[in-house]
Amino acid sequence: MDTQKCFHCGLDVVKKEEIIFDEKSFCCNGCKTVYEIFSLNGLTDYYSFERSPGSTPQEISGKYDFLDNEDIVKRLLEFEEDNLHIISLYIPHIHCSSCIWILENLNKLNKAVSSSQVNFHEKRVRIIFDPSATTLKEIVYMLNSIGYEPYISLDNYDNKPKSVSRDLIYKLGVAFFCFGNIMLLSFPEYFEMEEYWLDNYRGFFRWLVFTLALPSFLYSASGYYISAWKSVRAGMLNIEVPIALGIVVMFVRSTVDIIFGYGQGFFDSLTGLVFFMLLGKLFQQKTYNFLSFERDFKSYFPIAVTKLVADRGEVSIPVYDVQPGDRLLIRNNELIPVDGILMSESTLIDYSFVTGESVPVTKHSGDKIYAGGKQIGPVVEMEVLRSVSQSYLTQLWSNDVFSRKGDRDYKTMTDTISRYFTPLLLLIAVVSFGIWIFIDTQTAFNVFTAVLIVACPCALALSAPFTLGNVLRIMGNRKLYLKNATVIEQMAKIDTIVFDKTGTITTNKKSEIYFEGTAPDDKQLMYIRNVLRGSNHPLSRMLYDALPMTRALPVDDFEEVTGKGISGVIDGIHIKIGSAAFVGYEEDNLMQTNVHIAINRNYMGKYVFDNQYREGLKGLFAELQKNYSLKILSGDNAGERHVLEQLLPLGTEFHFNQKPEQKLAFIENLQMKGSNVMMIGDGLNDAGALAQSNVGIAISENVNVFSPACDGIFDAGEFRKLGYFMQLSKRTINTIRMSFVLSLLYNVVGLSFAVTGRLMPLTAAIIMPLSTITIISFVTVMSNYYARRK
Repeated sequence: MDTQKCFHCGLDVVKKEEIIFDEKSFCCNGCKTVYEIFSLNGLTDYYSFERSPGSTPQEISGKYDFLDNEDIVKRLLEFEEDNLHIISLYIPHIHCSSCIWILENLNKLNKAVSSSQVNFHEKRVRIIFDPSATTLKEIVYMLNSIGYEPYISLDNYDNKPKSVSRDLIYKLGVAFFCFGNIMLLSFPEYFEMEEYWLDNYRGFFRWLVFTLALPSFLYSASGYYISAWKSVRAGMLNIEVPIALGIVVMFVRSTVDIIFGYGQGFFDSLTGLVFFMLLGKLFQQKTYNFLSFERDFKSYFPIAVTKLVADRGEVSIPVYDVQPGDRLLIRNNELIPVDGILMSESTLIDYSFVTGESVPVTKHSGDKIYAGGKQIGPVVEMEVLRSVSQSYLTQLWSNDVFSRKGDRDYKTMTDTISRYFTPLLLLIAVVSFGIWIFIDTQTAFNVFTAVLIVACPCALALSAPFTLGNVLRIMGNRKLYLKNATVIEQMAKIDTIVFDKTGTITTNKKSEIYFEGTAPDDKQLMYIRNVLRGSNHPLSRMLYDALPMTRALPVDDFEEVTGKGISGVIDGIHIKIGSAAFVGYEEDNLMQTNVHIAINRNYMGKYVFDNQYREGLKGLFAELQKNYSLKILSGDNAGERHVLEQLLPLGTEFHFNQKPEQKLAFIENLQMKGSNVMMIGDGLNDAGALAQSNVGIAISENVNVFSPACDGIFDAGEFRKLGYFMQLSKRTINTIRMSFVLSLLYNVVGLSFAVTGRLMPLTAAIIMPLSTITIISFVTVMSNYYARRK
């Protein structure tokens, strides 16, 4: 089919559906409208920053009526005065320089907006506007009209500021200031220059260096002292004990040197050590501090709902104000916020978010409907049974078994090594001091200091954070966002991978649809599509979208029988579309999702809907099976077992019709058998299994909008690269092990000289940062090398 790209959004444009405007091609009226808006306001430079940067605006009629409620708007605003309001809106679509440019030029689209500023990493835009000239609702509608619909949830309504600790940044800044200045002031000492002013003021400069070292020693390094003290009190010796002891010994020894005129001490090495260790911590922290991995139901619920009031009609009220007995209006594709009774004749409820079952459930008047379901179809009314806090969804999310990680106490490689390294290092230092004290007191103190300095485990302590921090950055660039560095170590130990089916190995995009039987001709296809046009059933909509565009025709005697099918008459031709029984045919495959067609009571055949599996699934499973035990765990039925058995390698286990608590029990059972389990899922029904597994990864079509509590968020578009990430985690651990060997080699060589008294503390202080730089360079080069390998 002849296609080309839409000038605005970049999607393929089918020639028959192409819209030409201003000599440019557009896929739909929405994209054309956005281009017109930009053209009329002189904002066509938007397209010069990035080719096809836009997205198609969505239909949001009535969706943001709750912004007419002043109480809700006040809770959303960051700042409020008579003629000045400030709002920070989360916009998932922000992705390139064009997005930043247009969102920071909103004042050209709405004169009431005085300024707007984009935070690219958090995908937020901060808008300052005049409330007397416009409203928040108008701004939201304006943003949607140009393809940047904001995402506003109940979580925003709570408006609790996130506590962000800047303590590490302050400590790093102080350490850098001290380190840089002390290095400059120490140059004359390094080269032992003899000059009148230097000789006469040498003491002054040494005390100045001492003064500059105090903030780094007392403030920047304070975290290491606290950690070491807690470790000692707990009866353990972690790797920060010798680090803290080494810093203290270097400081005391350097102070003694200055007081007695022996030299300037090792303040340059001390402040350099503190700076590099803090830099490693910051490097690791910065890679994942903008993602939220611990979300609750409030992230997905609407802020307000439409309540039906006898004397006032439709009123938007905060969802927290919903009480039992209230009558609510639920529009198409809106999330049901509370448990209740359906009052309308019938509707379809999509519970895939809660149960994982992909097929919508038909509900009739009087049936109970639960929070978390998505209403599909025309507007319906419901009566509330429970408030938000008492709904089934809230209780499911708050259940201990769905948030408990168990009593596993994971030990990192650094912790394991430090258990042996720290006591051994202290033993060597004390024994060496004990031997030399009877030979030469001065040498004894030199040996004790040199041993702690040259064997200071800073390289050992830095190798893991720098390696893991760099790999976190690399994985993040490739769209696997991990909660912390420990997850990489845990990934390397995984031997069993459990996949959810719906939404994980299958995509939520349009299913593959094919016809079995006597294929309809073009005229019959036109009749079928026009009859489908009047139905809101999800299968009808999917089939309608899949069929080729046709001209609209009037349909006579249109009828939709809930749960069975639709029928209509066009040009005297009777069309029936629906279940086998509805069109008068005996079903031959109850495990398939089918839509049957009969024209003038003649059975033509059926459209078969197959789940569309993610690209590269077969190759991925074949790759993973070499090293991992693979299992499919699904809340869906077993209708596609035969398809999966043909698609996936022999030996893959399948478990269907699994409830959330059964998924969690399945993971626990595997762990009791000694397996290290990774769970990959997408919905609330997977939350318990994700939390219980050794590593829980939430796969998402949009990493910024959806993630249950998990260890990582995986962009669905990169699903086929899972094997690469698993292999990279193992290679990362190998890199750390190699760096440990290199670091220990440094220590063995250095200690062999230090304990014999042939290594002066000054030489040890020079060797120590050199070993640190070598280790950091090594792990950075190796992790980048492994990341580039296929």
